[in-house]
Amino acid sequence: MKHPKIPLAQTVVQLCKAKNIQHIVLSPGSRNAPLTIGFSHDPFFNCYSIVDERCAAFFALGIAQQIQEPVAVVCTSGSALLNYYPAVAEAFYSNIPLVILSADRPKHLVGIGDGQTINQEDVFKNHILYSANLKQDLSEENKLELEELPLLKNIKNKLEKYLGLQRTIQQHNDEQINAAINTSISQKGPIHINVPFNEPLYDMVDELVVNPKVIPLSKNGIEVEDLSAFIKQWNIAKRKLILVGSNLPNTVNQNYLDILAADESVLVLTETTSNIHHERFIPGIDKLIAALNTKEFEALKPDILLTFGELVVSKKIKKFLREYKPKQHWHIGEHNANDTYFVLNKVFKTSVNTFFSKFLVQTKAIQSDYNNFWLSAFKSRREKHEDYIKLMPYCDFKVFAILLKAIPRHSQFQVGNSSAIRYTQLFDLDTTIQVFCNRGTSGIDGSTSTAIGAALASPLQTTYITGDLSFLYDSNALWNNYTPNNFRIIVINNGGGGIFRILPGHKNTSNFDTFFETKHNLTAKHLCQMFGFEYATATNEKELSVHLDNFYTVGKQPKLLEVFTPGDKNDEILLNYFAKIK
Repeated sequence: MKHPKIPLAQTVVQLCKAKNIQHIVLSPGSRNAPLTIGFSHDPFFNCYSIVDERCAAFFALGIAQQIQEPVAVVCTSGSALLNYYPAVAEAFYSNIPLVILSADRPKHLVGIGDGQTINQEDVFKNHILYSANLKQDLSEENKLELEELPLLKNIKNKLEKYLGLQRTIQQHNDEQINAAINTSISQKGPIHINVPFNEPLYDMVDELVVNPKVIPLSKNGIEVEDLSAFIKQWNIAKRKLILVGSNLPNTVNQNYLDILAADESVLVLTETTSNIHHERFIPGIDKLIAALNTKEFEALKPDILLTFGELVVSKKIKKFLREYKPKQHWHIGEHNANDTYFVLNKVFKTSVNTFFSKFLVQTKAIQSDYNNFWLSAFKSRREKHEDYIKLMPYCDFKVFAILLKAIPRHSQFQVGNSSAIRYTQLFDLDTTIQVFCNRGTSGIDGSTSTAIGAALASPLQTTYITGDLSFLYDSNALWNNYTPNNFRIIVINNGGGGIFRILPGHKNTSNFDTFFETKHNLTAKHLCQMFGFEYATATNEKELSVHLDNFYTVGKQPKLLEVFTPGDKNDEILLNYFAKIK
């Protein structure tokens, strides 16, 4: 088997292998050639070649999102590395393990005007769990020169000094690589390893010259603290609100959810990205609270707010809890807790299952009308929701009502940001569907790339629904050879950024159309032709239903359905909805 000749490259590759990092996303370049050679010649690794570094990083993030293990991305020096930043930030806020491997110029070539060179060390310092800046191996040429000379005393001393320095460099690099990767594994997030290489870059050897030290991951179990004081408060509170943010599927034991659902004093609010379900939970937060008055908000105000999961989509629940502050806000989670509602006073730094296993056995259900009152209100909202949809004309809202019902059971659903995720929150999805969305930074920049990476890593049928601007923004995501044939994209094309019509602002002006809604006449047709997607369009309900009849059938290509909707109606229909369902 071939290996890169440079010892540092061998060290990086061998330690990735020792840490079981199997998925490597490579972008072409020269400075990263030693790493590319090392990964691509070893059958242990699954290597993917993606030209656009921004897409490559989000593609890797999608894989890591599904397997919940580190995935590495490898790039050349210079601005290539900066294109990783959006995905690094998303991984940082979504707790997704991502290993950034950037090739770099040697230090003496940085800052002198050399091409394709920037200051790469600690470039992600505000959004990274660990930055490892490796040291370049000593020059092989210097070593050979010394070895060929007669071993006079001073020459021998120089050789010994050389070998000692090289051992010190090797030790430093071993420690830094181990520390970085171990951090990504244990803390679930992105790390950066910057790797300087001198030329020549393409030389290969048949045997390894390094045997890097593998430092195992330390396993320090987190013990749950004494909960008696919190249990006492819980057992006397008559209004306990549990708010669940983004959550991986199948991570919370159902028996704990059943216990919470049986308590009349507990109300559980979830979102589609929460991936937990119960008939006595409320999955449509905005549907419930959008049209409440002051008296009703006071009735909903909890004594105790308990949160778990990652970030919450609903802006309305954030506004409510900031204005009607609970007396207590407790959060459960192994990662950093956010004081989103400005009243966080307790963090239980442990897993949800571990916490509930200690907590719920000591709590007691108490009589209260809190749960039943709001479940009854939500039942009424659901009925009026269905009535409103039957009467509404063809629009974005109507399209989502049709599309979400058509998603196959026991499948994966990737949602684009902006309007797509907000419309999705208004519907009850089949409980067997697993839902994902890049809500760490809530950006539109890499949603398609993430969805394709996730589809590759998952055995499930994957559907991705997105808006037109988000899709066009990340259109290079289709430029790869790894998109599964069962991958399905649905683009809602309303001719611009429709969400800006919903937000406060002066609409229907030239300034608004150009700089906010950014109206356009582009379609996905030619992109599908170029990248080998089967393409179809729908402009009304009948056409949409006809295409959905065979959209999920097995084909020889991935499929894209572009649904065109009238951009000037959507905002009015959505805003009226919240008043009508009250």
